[in-house]
This record gives sequence, structure tokens and C-alpha cells, in this order.
Amino acid sequence: MTDVVKNSVVTNSRLAFSDVCHAYDRTPVLQGVSFEVAPGVIACLLGASGCGKTTVLRCIAGFEPVLSGSVALDGVVMSAKNLLIPPEQRRIGVVFQDYALFPHLTIAGNIAFGLRGASAAERDARVVELLGVVGLADQGKKYPQELSGGQQQRVALARALAPRPQLLLLDEPFSNLDVEMRERLSIEVRDILKREKITAVLVTHDQHEAFNIADMVGIMKDGRIEQWDTPYRIYHEPQTRYAADFIGQGLFLPGTIIDNGQIRLELGEFVQDTAPHWPAGTAVDVLLRPDDVLHDDASPLQATVLHKAFRGAEFLYTLRLPDGGLVYSLVPSHHNHAIGEKIGIRLELDHLVAFPRHPAAAQPRS
Repeated sequence: MTDVVKNSVVTNSRLAFSDVCHAYDRTPVLQGVSFEVAPGVIACLLGASGCGKTTVLRCIAGFEPVLSGSVALDGVVMSAKNLLIPPEQRRIGVVFQDYALFPHLTIAGNIAFGLRGASAAERDARVVELLGVVGLADQGKKYPQELSGGQQQRVALARALAPRPQLLLLDEPFSNLDVEMRERLSIEVRDILKREKITAVLVTHDQHEAFNIADMVGIMKDGRIEQWDTPYRIYHEPQTRYAADFIGQGLFLPGTIIDNGQIRLELGEFVQDTAPHWPAGTAVDVLLRPDDVLHDDASPLQATVLHKAFRGAEFLYTLRLPDGGLVYSLVPSHHNHAIGEKIGIRLELDHLVAFPRHPAAAQPRS
């Protein structure tokens, strides 16, 4: 047994993913990835395609070995260098992107598939219980092709939960659904996992999905975790420029650190709270979210409407400031301003996020 296995100590964590490296054909995919998930917590790995998030899931499940580091469940090391406990011995449930239901089995038969070691009475009782949990109590005799996509996904969830796994993995579970169904089902799945007290790790590229379902989110880039935090802190207090730009909408305005520790922007002077205290004169870029920029008819500061996107209850305005900087602003939709019109705005910065000056940062993203 290697040193990493002997020295692995996990406290109060259902899952400990510790300094894991992995590669395909000598191409690094994971580069020292570490995070922990406490019992009952729903975690999410969020990132663009190719960032390594699905590989993390495969390493947790035991489908892939690790080059270094360790994967431990409830304090027991499952993967390390020269150690790979088989997937079937890990008590991990997996919900796949394509549902992977058996078309020749009924819904009840699909859910019971992982209960082969139980008695017939135990299987039947568990299937009835889970059909109720996922809201399909009267659908057990149907076949997968008779159900909608959302219903099939709930069957896949019930099947994964049937053996009472110690950890549930969900690999882009809602990507085959339309936007409305995806949002509704993600909320339903969160409710089910919380009610059943299931520890889970979700992989997705959709930040709305991540925020709907997860207690903790890890932003991934190039095989590393940029930030592991609550959704609220990732949105309002991003620790890296990539995390700030990846999450939500926002634009950067140039600013300068002044003597009293404040930041001077075109829109005024603002107190540094979570930002590092750089020396006076340091050039920085300050992230402004649409909810930081408030419409205020009484404000002397005027901005010109460049673009507008109607969202029902609100407009997302792209505004040009007097000195040429661009900001977004969310405005109630009864304030229907024309392109080219000037409107009053003011900032309400409860969380000031700043990074060292980046030449292209003030440009809007496509």
C-alpha cells in the first residue's frame, strides 16, 4: 500500500478527493484537484467542455484510475496510485446523461434492477417507495418509451437510489431536456436528494442548473478547481478572474486604488471590502454585475442605452457611460427605454470585486 493510502485521514466527509492527477495518453486532464463533500451535501463541478469535470466523476466512481492523490469515501481510500477498488464495491449510484434505462423492462423493473440481492418482498417495497418519492406512483407498469424525458430522468434517479448508495453521481443529468423542464426537474431533484439525505456530486456546464441544485460549487478550468465555495460566494466574491467572468453576467470597469484604500471609478469612489489592499495608484478592473447598476431617474449620472433584452419582468440594458465604459443593468420592464435614450443610474456595490488591470477586460463578452 502506498504512502498516500496510509496517510489518508478524512474527518466528517462523505467524499474526500485529494490532490488527484489523471492523464489520457500522457495528456494531463486533472492537475492536483482537491475538494471534500460532507454527508448530505449536494456538490457541483461546473465548467466548460474539456475542463476535466466528467473525469473527476469517473475517478470517484472507479471507472478511471488516478496517477496520484487519493479518493476516499467515508474515510476509506478507494483510489490511489496502484490502488483501485472496483466500482461495484464502492456503493456509488450514477445517473447518466442519456438515462441508460432498459427499454425491455418496465419502470418498476428498471428501478428494481440494482436490488438483485434483496428478497422479492423487499424489492417490491423499495420500488413502490421510490415510485412515490419521484412522483411516478402510478407509472410502474409502463415502459421507458411511454414516458416523457423528464419522467425517464426521474426513473433513472430512482434506480440509482434503490440500493441506498452512500454517494450519488449525476453526469449532466438534465442536458437532454428543454430549458423549462431542466429548471423544474433540477429543483425537484434537489428536493428529493435533501428529503432522502443523499450526498451527491453533479457535473454540468450550466451555471443556472448548478445554482438551482448545489450547496457547494467547484469552478473548473484546465483540470484544476479555480474556486470551491457556496453559489452565493462564487457569484458575489469570486476569487479568480476566470471565476468572475464565467459566472453570471458582468463587465469590468477600469479603476485606480487611491490613498484611503478606496477604488476610484468613473462612477465614483468605493470602499474595498473583499478586494486585496493594493498600494495607492494600482490600476485595477472592477466587476459590475447587472444587479449592481440601479436605474434611478433622480441620479445626476446619465448613461446611454445601447442594447436592450426583454425578459418579461425586466429588461437587461447595455449602457454606455459618459467616458465610454460599458455596464449592464437589470431594470423592471415597465421602464421601457429606447435605444439611444439617456437614463439615470447609480451603483449599489455590496460586494466590490476587483482584479489587476487586464487590457481587454472592459470589452463586453459575446
